[in-house]
Amino acid sequence: MGICNSCDALSAADSATAKLVLQDGKLQEFARPVMVSRVLEREPTCFLWDADDMVFDGFVSAVDAEDELRPGQLYFLLPISMLRRPLHAGEMAALAVKASAALGGCGKPATRERRLRRPAWQCPRLLA
Repeated sequence: MGICNSCDALSAADSATAKLVLQDGKLQEFARPVMVSRVLEREPTCFLWDADDMVFDGFVSAVDAEDELRPGQLYFLLPISMLRRPLHAGEMAALAVKASAALGGCGKPATRERRLRRPAWQCPRLLA
């Protein structure tokens, strides 16, 4: 699908990388240890959230700035406005779709079908 943006990147299938789903749905991977604070230098209005903490109506909490991203772990870059409030069903579904699209678009050879199909949110007819 071509929606991957990498920094110290390996394929998405490689569980030795820490994976970060950006707000625009792109996937950023880190092959070497990196501090959360380093990742957030370019995104001062955001925080990192560990996908393992995804619980319906659970409160969204930030990964500590002094923690390192863990290989094989999935994280989301979220706006500060989501911090310390419940994650509702619609938001959880949207994040799951975003992660699925990001992970599904990387590390796999493009087939004719995959090149021709676009998610609904990328179809020009739906955006007009």
